[in-house]
Amino acid sequence: MRVAFGIGLFVATSMLAAQSVPGVRNSEGVSLVVTDEDTQPVLHLLLPDESGGQVAKILFPEHVTLKRRGNDEGEHLYLFRPGKTGERPMWRQAGNAIEYERDFRGGIHMLARATLEEDGALFHYEFLNGSDVDYAMVTAVTDPRMVSILHDVRLERTYVHHAGGFELLASETPQRLTMPLDKWLPARYLASYTGPVPEQLVERRADGITYYNKSLVVNEPLIATISSDKKWVVMSFTKVTGNVWSNPELTCQHVDPEKPLPPHGKTVIEVKILVFKGTLDQTLTKMKAQRPLLQ
Repeated sequence: MRVAFGIGLFVATSMLAAQSVPGVRNSEGVSLVVTDEDTQPVLHLLLPDESGGQVAKILFPEHVTLKRRGNDEGEHLYLFRPGKTGERPMWRQAGNAIEYERDFRGGIHMLARATLEEDGALFHYEFLNGSDVDYAMVTAVTDPRMVSILHDVRLERTYVHHAGGFELLASETPQRLTMPLDKWLPARYLASYTGPVPEQLVERRADGITYYNKSLVVNEPLIATISSDKKWVVMSFTKVTGNVWSNPELTCQHVDPEKPLPPHGKTVIEVKILVFKGTLDQTLTKMKAQRPLLQ
């Protein structure tokens, strides 16, 4: 292992892929590391050892989906599978960035880059459309799943932001705090940003999952979780999205942006995950300064 001052790098050897497994570390001691537990692209987010080590497993991405213009049906180009399945990407590391490229069917090419910064990680996806097909939407879903001191299965420390300030994502279902988990889960909690608030706020679907929609829209495209020791905030945000949501069992943070991908065109999607030792309000200040810079 070798570590540099400031934002540096360290490398562990992967015998399975016959290539180094890259990782980066910033001056705060936060690390972003490619895991060798899964063949498909997954990153581990680690806080300094005194703060509990690994706190998130980030699917990079969880899926890649397209919609052709005039067609409401989504087309999965990629869907994450755990374990030793699928093809391992050829990772590259340059400075504080970890990246790989992948070709999909239909002439779609993706570059996925994760850059560790002093206050978190920027996830950057570039899509090139080599075909004549006009896609109304492409999305690459960054899926950070919280563990350890960031895990929050009852959503007691997971927040969204309304016009009046921060509020728990699950504030409208206080019964979740006392219900047996097997009576309440599986569930999804959603809050609309640009999308409309559904008329039916609570919906139990055929798959057995109950969807809870907040009755008020959020005014910032973010979702944040406070660590159980109250020292750290992890906040995902993007420039614009339809809604933000979480699966309580995974304490995942979804702010999934969607963009058009024209024929023979290029589209960039970005999500930032702030990893900050401080308060929600301090993290919000950082988000407001950085959000206009996202693509």
